[in-house]
Amino acid sequence: EGPSEWHKSYPIAQGNRQSPIDIVSARAVYDPSLKPLIISYESCTSLNISNNGHSVMVEFEDTDDKTAISGGPFENPFRLKQFHFHWGTTHSQGSEHTIDGKPFPCELHLVHWNARKYATFGEAAAAPDGLAVVGVFLEIGKEHANMNRLTDALYMVKFKGTKAQFRSFNPKCLLPLSLDYWTYLGSLTTPPLNESVTWIVLKEPIRISEKQLEKFRMLLFTSEEDQRIHMVNNFRPPQPLKGRVVRASFEA
Repeated sequence: EGPSEWHKSYPIAQGNRQSPIDIVSARAVYDPSLKPLIISYESCTSLNISNNGHSVMVEFEDTDDKTAISGGPFENPFRLKQFHFHWGTTHSQGSEHTIDGKPFPCELHLVHWNARKYATFGEAAAAPDGLAVVGVFLEIGKEHANMNRLTDALYMVKFKGTKAQFRSFNPKCLLPLSLDYWTYLGSLTTPPLNESVTWIVLKEPIRISEKQLEKFRMLLFTSEEDQRIHMVNNFRPPQPLKGRVVRASFEA
């Protein structure tokens, strides 16, 4: 089942641009031509929250470019499709990306697609320049007030395959103040592992409380009729860089 077996069904798992990676900050190349990231989530419409058996996900209406990211390394705006999280059993692991070998307890992924160039999310997800994912690290600290609305909804999607309405949630409230980022070409981190993602990993983490993170760990990998297996350690370990360059939007 686990990441070490994925290559049997998905040979791309051993490809040249797999994610996540360990970002070695001293080896990242400052690129002054990288533009600031522009996050336009003003008029976003969240639809539902669901447990898809490997994470918890909030989906958005993506029929226009009103909810998008632009700037950064992108030519076109990319529309927000969904966000989801990866976390561990303990604080010592949980994030997919690591910085200088250090993992965080949790990582948020905001998934966007190139609707200027591709007709559907599925088509974009199969194209080398089809997706843009913003990664945000979460660390343990004081309670994150805006996260409560989300963590309070988790009980509704405890079991795999469950979904509940989740309206008017704007994920802009989950972003750190600084939008300094690293960027590199990578892949989805769950099957089918398509090498279609331009990654934007934000340097500044956000903080959530121990209690808030505990609510994620109450979710289950299993359906109501199965034996309960808690949803923890739903992250893929870092993959080989294979000659890729990680660019930084900021000077170290």
